[in-house]
Amino acid sequence: MKVAIVHDWLVTYAGAEKVLTEIIRLYPKADLFSLVDHFNEEDRKKIFGKKAKTTFIQKLPFSKSKYRNYLSLMPLAIEQLDLSEYDIIISSSHAVAKGIITGPDQLHISYVHSPIRYAWDLQHQYLKEANLDKGFKSIIVRRMLKKIRDWDYRTSNGVDYFLSNSDFIGKRIWKVYRRESKTIYPPVEINSFDNDTSVEREDFYLTASRMVPYKKIDLIVEAFSKMPEKKLVVIGTGPDFKKIQEKAGSNITLLGYQSFDVLKEHMQKAKAFVFAAEEDFGITPVEAQACGTPVIAYGKGGLLETVNGIDADNPTGVFFKRQTVEDIQEALHIFEEKYSMISSSNCRVNAERFSPDNFREKLANYINSKADEKWRVSKSGGYKI
Repeated sequence: MKVAIVHDWLVTYAGAEKVLTEIIRLYPKADLFSLVDHFNEEDRKKIFGKKAKTTFIQKLPFSKSKYRNYLSLMPLAIEQLDLSEYDIIISSSHAVAKGIITGPDQLHISYVHSPIRYAWDLQHQYLKEANLDKGFKSIIVRRMLKKIRDWDYRTSNGVDYFLSNSDFIGKRIWKVYRRESKTIYPPVEINSFDNDTSVEREDFYLTASRMVPYKKIDLIVEAFSKMPEKKLVVIGTGPDFKKIQEKAGSNITLLGYQSFDVLKEHMQKAKAFVFAAEEDFGITPVEAQACGTPVIAYGKGGLLETVNGIDADNPTGVFFKRQTVEDIQEALHIFEEKYSMISSSNCRVNAERFSPDNFREKLANYINSKADEKWRVSKSGGYKI
């Protein structure tokens, strides 16, 4: 069986690209397709040296740094990729990859990180953050996003089976496309984060993230600034760094960007990892649990699936209900009152559910079963994917 893998774009290596790595590990002979491919040498090694067959956007000016500006052209571009010679197409999509054209004799399985966020339920938030919520430019952008939504809904019919990276995204898939999906949680490199019992816990909390508005690092910093007896370490940088720095009290240490080793060391030593964003899945809180570190998190989105709340069996953290300073402070108090209920071993065991091995096994079993259904070929003979 001939397999093709379609990914939105290859520009930076992040969570979606980690999923892509494991798909390629499963199907090393598959051909790779993408809107653009601007991976550097280091990132290309992570996808085993594969180069993608790209679209005309690759040759447009500034396609490496300004590729998102070509959003209105992306539906047209992805439809120009000719995948007619492939039996199985696996799309890894958070934008337009699922919209490739396939025929009735092909099996198209789409692993959806999310339907296009800025075109659907998060449109108003994105327009506001981009200062495009008013004026003539806003009218043009809203019209474009309307066309994107129409195209996105229509092309959902070209997908045979949807996979979601969380039940939360599964609900979004149903809301947008009215299609059922199966959740296969994305891979987290938990073996890179070990629960080293020889490392002593210290009296500080940790948060780590790129400093952009939706991550709500400013809320966490503000909450701790009003609790000077509690120490917070912040790792990460980004557009909001100066704004967050201005809010930080003397009990808060902003380390900026740090290497993996420094991040890992702080995760192993922290009392808890604090996370205030609404995430589709949320890799960093899983990495913290892999270090045996509890999580204090906003109780919405994918975190409800990756963290066991204080009232659950084998709890691994505490949730707060709203993204407010007061709710974060209340959650910290609850955590300190019930700290003894959360063990580092429970945190580690919970994190192991999201290992790359589990991801590959579940994905391979699912694709093989759907291929068997489509071509009525027994797993014990015929072909081996």
